[in-house]
Amino acid sequence: MLANFLIGLREGLEASLIVSILIAYLVKTNRRSEIRHVWTGVIAALVMVVSVFAVVTLVFDQLPFRAQEIVGGTLSIMAAALVTWMIFWMRRTARFLKRELESDMAHAVALGPVALASVAFLTVGREGLETAAIIWSTIIGTTTTRPFIGATLGILVAVGLGIAIYRGAIKVNLSKFFTITGALLIVVAAGVLAYGVFDLQEARVLPGFGSRIFDISSTIPPDSWYGTLLKGTVNFQPDPSWLQGIVWMSYLAIVLTLYLRKPKPTSTPAPSKQAQSV
Repeated sequence: MLANFLIGLREGLEASLIVSILIAYLVKTNRRSEIRHVWTGVIAALVMVVSVFAVVTLVFDQLPFRAQEIVGGTLSIMAAALVTWMIFWMRRTARFLKRELESDMAHAVALGPVALASVAFLTVGREGLETAAIIWSTIIGTTTTRPFIGATLGILVAVGLGIAIYRGAIKVNLSKFFTITGALLIVVAAGVLAYGVFDLQEARVLPGFGSRIFDISSTIPPDSWYGTLLKGTVNFQPDPSWLQGIVWMSYLAIVLTLYLRKPKPTSTPAPSKQAQSV
């Protein structure tokens, strides 16, 4: 539940900020009447995300056990890769996101309502599909509604924060927010990746299913409240295989190191002699 709350909060705030930028541009350019087209694109994107999520879930439930393990494991690994790409993409493009969106809106306004709705649909739809893929990978095999409740609460809080930021009611250091949540999501992604490896081992696609690092199921029962908490936050497993442990540690060591490393400052090129003499 907590992991899905974090996912819903971060992704929901990204989507809320994107919609805020689109609406703010139309307000700034005295085109308030065009805002309805942005909301049309947003609603269409949400319908598309929910439909894709429902279809994938229905198809998955019809598969035999081994096929479910293969599909679930593969999608978990893909979701971990998607989270990793999204985190680094956001850190790299956050400074230029507003400028790019406003440039897209300027072209869309000239083209008409369909183009305006398309910009909102594509930007919000991308965030929505990322969120759906990550959440889906964390709820495979669960029979409770807590993951959905956590994600919904996170999205609702994110929408509230987005509205408050847009209206100027609160100020949030977005750079710190995305840095902290990005690091936490890397830990979540490591658990999702390890769980995907476990699924593929269980389906006998990867070797080493019976080779365990340790087994503390008696100390941390999976059905206990603390076992459920650890499972829901970092996909903790009380009896991981050696391959799971190696993948988990390697991912965290490499990705967290790259993520927390300070980016090199961009140096401005020195003016040429000809420019200096002008």
